[in-house]
Amino acid sequence: MPFELTLRYSTPLTPIADVEEVLREFLRLIGYLPEGEEGRGSEGPIAQSLAYRLVHDCLLREPARPWYVDELTAVLKTSKPTVYRHINKLKALDLLEEVGGAADGKGRKGYRLRYGNFARAWDFTEANAQNALRRYRETVNHLQTLVEKMANEPTTKATTAPRATRERVSAR
Repeated sequence: MPFELTLRYSTPLTPIADVEEVLREFLRLIGYLPEGEEGRGSEGPIAQSLAYRLVHDCLLREPARPWYVDELTAVLKTSKPTVYRHINKLKALDLLEEVGGAADGKGRKGYRLRYGNFARAWDFTEANAQNALRRYRETVNHLQTLVEKMANEPTTKATTAPRATRERVSAR
C-alpha cells in the first residue's frame, strides 16, 4: 500500500484546548478529512462524518483495543466496504496496525492505532514522510546533475535529431 500524506505549512494547534477541534483540524491538515466550508465536508458536519467518528469515537477512545470490521460497521452504522475504505486511508498514513484475532477461532484481522498510542503511531508516519522527502532530494539532485550535464553538451546533438526526423517524414 502506498504511503500518502498531505503536507501543509501550519502553525501548531497547541493554543486550542478543545480536543475535537484540534483533531478535526489535524485530520484535515494531513489529508484524511476533506476540506470543507465552515467545518463541513461532503457528508455534513465533520463531527458526524464516518471518517471522523472512526478516529474519534473508536480508535482514540480505546487506542489499544483491536477493532474488527464487523464491530466498526455496527458502531458506525455503515457498510463493510465503507469501513475498509477509511481503514485503508489510515493504513496509507501508517497510523494503524493489523492485529490477529484468533481468540474467536475465526482468525479475523483487527485494527488499532500503532502501539495503542496516537503519538507513537505518528512516529511511523513522520519517519515515512522523512524517507519520502529524502528520496525526493536524491531525485532532485540527480535531475540537477542531468540538467548541468545537458547544459555542458554541444548543441549539435539536439539539432540533428529533429532534422533527421523531418527528412524521413518528407521522404514518404
